[in-house]
Amino acid sequence: MDGNRRWAEERGLPRQAGYRAGTENIRRLIQAFAERGVRYLTLFAFSTENWRRPKSEINPLFRLIGRVIDRELNALHENGVRLVHIGDLSPLAEDLQRRIRQALELTKNNDRMTVCVAFNYGGRAEIVEAVKHLVAEGVSPGDVTEDTLASRLGTRGMPDPDLVIRTSGEMRLSNFLIWQTAYSEFYTTPVYWPDFDEAEIDRALEAYASRGRRFGGYEVVSHNGASSNGAQASNGARAAV
Repeated sequence: MDGNRRWAEERGLPRQAGYRAGTENIRRLIQAFAERGVRYLTLFAFSTENWRRPKSEINPLFRLIGRVIDRELNALHENGVRLVHIGDLSPLAEDLQRRIRQALELTKNNDRMTVCVAFNYGGRAEIVEAVKHLVAEGVSPGDVTEDTLASRLGTRGMPDPDLVIRTSGEMRLSNFLIWQTAYSEFYTTPVYWPDFDEAEIDRALEAYASRGRRFGGYEVVSHNGASSNGAQASNGARAAV
């Protein structure tokens, strides 16, 4: 969800105004993705590399996240949204950890849509942790497969994303879902996250729908689930921002 700071700077506003605008955009876009049939949505909120930013920028962001949980949680719960977290919560203040865990517990049985929040998350760190779990469990090298490693990732139980959307014109993964996006389609837009709206969602989904997905093979998999040889593609839609 890139471009919050630049959005504010171009308007002569403090950076925190950009973060506020970005967080206020989240609930509306979750609803819009749900209305378009997206069952899984992952939001990259804070990376392991973001700790390099000044504390004067990070600390207000954490306070803002706490307020967003208080303001939005009940509405998300009432609309059947299940919240999932990936990343490491341990560096966060105890109160913020507690509020995040309460949100996960409250919504764990909802099934209309899963919103996965990547907070203090890094794709490489996630893979390293998965390998550590395999070693600690005594899994022999010969038994290590893609499935066994994937089952130790933070996203276990969730499908890999079909589409990765990157706002503000960025053209890189930035350590996001390194394992899971091996065959994802990419879409980038120059629009900053606070201005990313339903029309932008539709443009992204239309671009996705125009592409043929081969997954390394020759047959083209269409987006209604069928391929040219009659095989079935994965069910439902998954997006990551």
